[in-house]
Amino acid sequence: MTHTVLRIDASARHSGSESRALTQRIIDRLEPEAVINRDLAVAMPAIDADWLAANWTPADDRTDAQRQMLALSDTLIEEIKSADTIVIGAPIYNFGIPATLKTWIDLIARAGITFKYSETGPQGLLTGKRAIVAITSGGTQVGSEIDFASGYLRHVLGFVGITDVQFVAADQLMVDAEASHAKATAALEALAA
Repeated sequence: MTHTVLRIDASARHSGSESRALTQRIIDRLEPEAVINRDLAVAMPAIDADWLAANWTPADDRTDAQRQMLALSDTLIEEIKSADTIVIGAPIYNFGIPATLKTWIDLIARAGITFKYSETGPQGLLTGKRAIVAITSGGTQVGSEIDFASGYLRHVLGFVGITDVQFVAADQLMVDAEASHAKATAALEALAA
């Protein structure tokens, strides 16, 4: 069986990006047979009223324009469905996730496709997958009261059914880069391939 990784890079920077470098180190550690790359530095359209109308129109009743409007979302969902492991490079911007990563989440969290509502509440449909988040920050300590990124990512991934979520953090890089890199390396080495 082929082990496929979906790599999501959310850093606005390509050169000198700590999260991109850490994401690459995680993928090197996993040694997957296949990698699907999704670079969120390439802008994606945010959902709007027309997108919502298209999404809530039954599939058989959608116009060509509505199908086209949902095409990117459908592609992103197929990428995540085809992956065994999702590796997300998530820098913390202003205490939270980058807007592009939130847009990606908005586009993949679709009722009836990646989650459903039941008598007991929402149920994620993307089960049996693992997520590893390479989370970086200049000053925010991951897990602290001012970190609004890691808890949100754990929750939203669980919401769509991905409950095996691990973090490899290189946080507070502007405070003590050496200690931050050492901590990230230790977490990386503890990852099971």
